[in-house]
Amino acid sequence: MVRWSGPRVGGATVRAVLVLLLLVPIALSAQVRSSSSRFRQAVEYDGNLAFTRVIYGSSLRGFGFGGAAWSHDYPAADKNLSAIIDYITHIRVRLDGTNVLDLDDPEIFQNPVLYVWEPGFWTIQPSEAKQLREYLLKGGFVIFDDFEGPDHWDNMVAQMRQALPEHQFIRIDESHPIFHSFYDIQKLDVPHPSMDVPPGYWAMFENNDPSGRMIALANHNNDIAEYWEWSAEGLYNPDPTSNAYRLGVNYYVYAMTH
Repeated sequence: MVRWSGPRVGGATVRAVLVLLLLVPIALSAQVRSSSSRFRQAVEYDGNLAFTRVIYGSSLRGFGFGGAAWSHDYPAADKNLSAIIDYITHIRVRLDGTNVLDLDDPEIFQNPVLYVWEPGFWTIQPSEAKQLREYLLKGGFVIFDDFEGPDHWDNMVAQMRQALPEHQFIRIDESHPIFHSFYDIQKLDVPHPSMDVPPGYWAMFENNDPSGRMIALANHNNDIAEYWEWSAEGLYNPDPTSNAYRLGVNYYVYAMTH
């Protein structure tokens, strides 16, 4: 079980600790299995939180590791957000490596949060849909990020429908508790870093009840992790970068406490 013991630094700002990212090594300690289409990485489970990215097959190609859509922002975004969560909260985080797992891998059940990049390119296999359903209904949480437009939205919804056909995505705003789980976010002010599109936040809930536990979150028309990837280099302005980290911290704190 991943350990959580509440906030470590009440009111701490992300901007004050971004400099720590310069000290975090990007090299990953892991067990790797690779082929022309698959790459697996897993740190040994020890009860601490390990950032877990989902690898998937696709008939299309996005941008990232070897042209694979799932690998956009890898590995810097994973490592940088891990460092921020470890510093600002009392969640005990693995800083020596992250996970890259497919949805058939039984190790997903050891990780409370899964992160999926570019779900507009995502295709899910029947066995993966079955295991994702079991994972989410047992208490897991999945986050979708880095996708834009109606076609990519429709693809993500279609893949999720294979796992949870009875569930629907419901639009949420600043009033939802996930935006107040650690930082008190009064305004959702993280623009897409490279496209002029209006970001939207959508969620799935147990029993389709917005007052219940959130099981999936979609950052549509946005690429929050892009800010994490480039924060140490200062590619983007400090304010949206800090706000993107605040969202990430809130997502994980919410998932660990619900």
